[in-house]
Amino acid sequence: MKTRIALWMMSFFLLTQVGYSQLQNEPVDYVNPYMGNISHLLVPTFPTIHLPNSMLRVYPERSDFTGDLIKGLPLVVTSHRGRSAFNLSPWQGSDKDLKPVIPFSYDLEKVTPYSYSVYLDDQQTSIEYAVSHQAAIYSMEFNKKEPLSLIINSKDGELKWNGTAITGYQQLENNTKVFIYLEPETKPMNQVALINDKVRENANIARGKNACLVLKYPDHTSSLMVRYGISFISEEQAAKNLLREIPHYDLKKIAQKGREIWNKALLKTNVGGGTQNELSVFYTSVYRTYERPVCISEDGNYYSAFDNKVHNDEGKPFYTDDWIWDTYRASHPLRVITEPEMEQNIIHSFIRMAGQMDNFWMPTFPEITGDSRRMNSNHAVATVIDAYTKGLKDFDLKKAYEACKRGITEKTLAPWSGKPAGEMDRFYKEHGYIPALREGEAETIPEVHHFERRQPVAVTLGTAYDDWCLAQIAKQLGNTNDFEYFKNRSFNYRNLFHPKTQFFHPKDNKGNFIQPFNYVFSGGQGARGYYGENNAWIYRWDVQHNIADLINLMHGNQNFIKNLDDMFSQPLGKGKFEFYAQLPDHTGNVGQFSMANEPSLHIPYLYNYAGQPWKTQKRIRTLLDTWFRNDLLGIPGDEDGGGMSAFIVFSQLGFYPVTPGLPIYNIGSPVFRESVIQLSNGKEFKIIAENAGTENKYIQSAKLNGVNWGKPWFSHDDIKNGGELYLIMGNKANKEWGAKPEDAPPSFMYN
Repeated sequence: MKTRIALWMMSFFLLTQVGYSQLQNEPVDYVNPYMGNISHLLVPTFPTIHLPNSMLRVYPERSDFTGDLIKGLPLVVTSHRGRSAFNLSPWQGSDKDLKPVIPFSYDLEKVTPYSYSVYLDDQQTSIEYAVSHQAAIYSMEFNKKEPLSLIINSKDGELKWNGTAITGYQQLENNTKVFIYLEPETKPMNQVALINDKVRENANIARGKNACLVLKYPDHTSSLMVRYGISFISEEQAAKNLLREIPHYDLKKIAQKGREIWNKALLKTNVGGGTQNELSVFYTSVYRTYERPVCISEDGNYYSAFDNKVHNDEGKPFYTDDWIWDTYRASHPLRVITEPEMEQNIIHSFIRMAGQMDNFWMPTFPEITGDSRRMNSNHAVATVIDAYTKGLKDFDLKKAYEACKRGITEKTLAPWSGKPAGEMDRFYKEHGYIPALREGEAETIPEVHHFERRQPVAVTLGTAYDDWCLAQIAKQLGNTNDFEYFKNRSFNYRNLFHPKTQFFHPKDNKGNFIQPFNYVFSGGQGARGYYGENNAWIYRWDVQHNIADLINLMHGNQNFIKNLDDMFSQPLGKGKFEFYAQLPDHTGNVGQFSMANEPSLHIPYLYNYAGQPWKTQKRIRTLLDTWFRNDLLGIPGDEDGGGMSAFIVFSQLGFYPVTPGLPIYNIGSPVFRESVIQLSNGKEFKIIAENAGTENKYIQSAKLNGVNWGKPWFSHDDIKNGGELYLIMGNKANKEWGAKPEDAPPSFMYN
């Protein structure tokens, strides 16, 4: 027995010495890219092969995990949820069966964050793949004794063969091109073009839709390796990117390097003391927070779709492809802690984007091809003030403020629109809310996108929060007039609060509440006539910046708690078929609460503000266990490239940023007995949850940095220089802990 204990202690010591704490494997081995690959209703997660925040991303091209065929082999994915920009299809068979993209039957697929392998069973071809930042390599082994064709496809562009490599581009939206330089290790016998499904012999160029070049190899070919680089600048830069990153044909070396890069990133949040499934959910979620945004600097330069020019990045990498409506809530605040230098560069990139566009408006949905202006509100302002109040100041706050202010006051508030402010915006400025239309009333305001609706409650609430963020920046800059102006506007949510029902209720342009009204179903498809993707039960809590005032509007803690409880117990109101046909984003239900959409993420933590933090602890653990699992259905809704995964990371660690812009965190219920966050200053913040387990989810007592702690929150200052949150956990609630009115988390202002 003593020998066994000694061996165990030695093993534990060795693991901690290399940084893996109580993990039995390296962190990357816990990542399950297949988690959530079958959607509950809308978009599944994608098993993406990429390095952290890197330009080159691929995943097997199919509808979801159930897809029986994969569409060739991907070479580039240009945006989250985007399809492959180029495609590679190794084909052994007759030329009459050549297609721009071959659908393959497949088996034995394995995806890791840094590599991919699959067996094309009909073709009897084994594929291996490893990725770098801007280049990648394929290895193919062939068992059939038939002539080999290697089909390289550009969906819309041009490809050329220069005797050594295929070069070319694919045309994307907004005059943006992605370029490729693809080099086979073995030169082909000859090459042909495939145009309009017809073979053109000895052709070395192909142009247009589904432009294809086909490299021909003899039937005794048993293996082939292909390496390639990509660029948004030029074909020449694509070649430079390849030769810089993969100057050889050693796939295993590239895979090993990718593995090391991922382990380094994942170990910034090091956990132990959970089950194998909990570890997989955690590290898979961390992996997904690194999918976006992507760094597109190439040797110090980058192509910007915001002005269609190539710029010098002046030593600060340029990032894009960030759906801020989804990511401001948790992804950006997580990076403030774990990747502060990157977060500052991202904000710096936002400011650059604003300067490269026509009106110096902060972006809302920056993508590879420019700002798509999707969803509602202008939440880049939240990322700016959240970073700044937590000590990240390596960006021009004055410029950021100007871009945010102009984006909110000069651009229309209408969803999915980049038009200048108009009639609807003038009404908001004068009356403090967006006016609603009645059911069936025609839209007349030209700023509203032709396929959208004005989402008056969602936009009013979101803009009130954005105005609060503007006020906080103005205060930092010493701009008293703007601070007072935007502070007053940040209370505009009150204008739509119905005092009798205690919901946020749409009003017409005469100030009358729209009647009759159903808080579950009014608003049409996606409730967009009044809200946005979620119904009134979710937007009832969309006052992130002033929860204390929301409690007052609801006549105090007791009624606030009752309203929260009602949401979790309220039935759907219709059969699932009808409910989800109208509200397809509103999945992951517990009553009317939706775990599947970002406006819900902060809601379970609101019990902390009203004297019942034990209910936050209960809700969080139940929601994590119910909806986030290590399986193909393990994500309840659209994950959106890290937007929801960051909620999982925070919540499993045991705390969450309810109000980006206030430098505080709400305490929940840690999943792991020990968590260590590596800070950029070399210090560590530890969360020790003594006795934590499936049943032991309730906090019995706490210490913060060695001092008894009775508050269900802590500040960023408490952790920025390292420290420890020590919790004793139990299986029954301590309803006294954190329950005093004076212990509630701050709202609206801090310090």
